Amino acid sequence: MSAAVAGRTALVTGGGSGLGAAMVTALADAGARVIAVGRDRPRLEGVVASLATPGRAATCDVSDPRSVTELAGELAGEDISILVNNAGVPGPVQELVDIEPAEWDAVFDVNVRGVYLMCRAFLPAMLARGGGDVVNVASVSGKRPLARRTPYCASKMAVIGLSATLAAEVGPSGVNVNTLSPGPVAGPRMERNFRLEAERTGVDYAEAEHAFVSRAALGRMVTAQEVGSALVAMLGMPGLCAADIDLSAGMAAR
Repeated sequence: MSAAVAGRTALVTGGGSGLGAAMVTALADAGARVIAVGRDRPRLEGVVASLATPGRAATCDVSDPRSVTELAGELAGEDISILVNNAGVPGPVQELVDIEPAEWDAVFDVNVRGVYLMCRAFLPAMLARGGGDVVNVASVSGKRPLARRTPYCASKMAVIGLSATLAAEVGPSGVNVNTLSPGPVAGPRMERNFRLEAERTGVDYAEAEHAFVSRAALGRMVTAQEVGSALVAMLGMPGLCAADIDLSAGMAAR
């Protein structure tokens, strides 16, 4: 698997923390030169400084066309053959009727528009070279009910649809496009969700966490490191195209 990644240049959005940082690290451990992209430069530089192979930090707001264009210009000298669109926001935890249009748009601006803009900016070079890999990070939440998370779930289903269609467009030119759909990942984002759910339902934090995690076949959440390993594994499968890979500890199966 590492042989399919070693020596290549990968760009990971949302690379300064959480899943993004774990994927940056996994790619570097597999021998890639990784460009970590995000909005918080100090965090990005901290991640890059810890890598096993030399990397690079670059700031960008993936929802802003001008920012993405500037990033593409800044990285024009890089031979990027792996694009991982991981940047995302969780959005509000509310009933749909209580969600403001601006809150809805803020989720889609990053989670869907950001994927579109990054692909639009960095695919042409891959197509010109006749090869490359795009992995768009979605979620199992895009494929099963998750009450009070409508904009997030809808945005992740949109990413799955975007990826499948894009694979049909660029696959004949040698570019593989796939989706990686993690289930709940242990970390600050899920801790926030459990805290909000506990407040809403009047139970304690442990009960809110257990009610959610017990839905998984393995009875646990996945880790960020497991998601990073899954990404490297996907890149080591040259026949994988237009696929949507669940990594959920069995959450999607229940």
